[in-house]
Amino acid sequence: MRTEARLFTGVAAFFAVTAAGYGWFSEEPAGTAALTIAFLMASLVAFFLRVQYRKRGLRAQDRGDAEVLETAGPLEFFPPHSPWPIVTALGAVVLALGIVYGLWLALIGFGVLALAVLGLVFQYAGRGAQRSSSPEDDSGPDSVSPTSTRSP
Repeated sequence: MRTEARLFTGVAAFFAVTAAGYGWFSEEPAGTAALTIAFLMASLVAFFLRVQYRKRGLRAQDRGDAEVLETAGPLEFFPPHSPWPIVTALGAVVLALGIVYGLWLALIGFGVLALAVLGLVFQYAGRGAQRSSSPEDDSGPDSVSPTSTRSP
């Protein structure tokens, strides 16, 4: 993360110099405020990356002699299918149309969008929990042993 920290430090320095110059020569507060916010956001990311680098040290991406295999981590669970991205898009469209056509439609869109985000977040929330089964319940095809690797 050393490289990323340096990159975002450079971006923050660019926005700081630009905000100072823009504020000095233009005397326009909105643009100066926007550039100052951009400086603060880049500084926050640079600070986070620098702290992570100090905590964890060099990653394989930071070393010149690293192999590609060293950067590969464990494969995680990838959902095979999910209706929630489509519902999220639908909610965003209805919310945007509600901003144009009226508050009632915006509230419906916000409700659909909130439902979709909760669905995305909690869709596989119980996936890591192990199901316990007693020996007499193992007769059916739907019974899952505690060591099963099947996805829900």
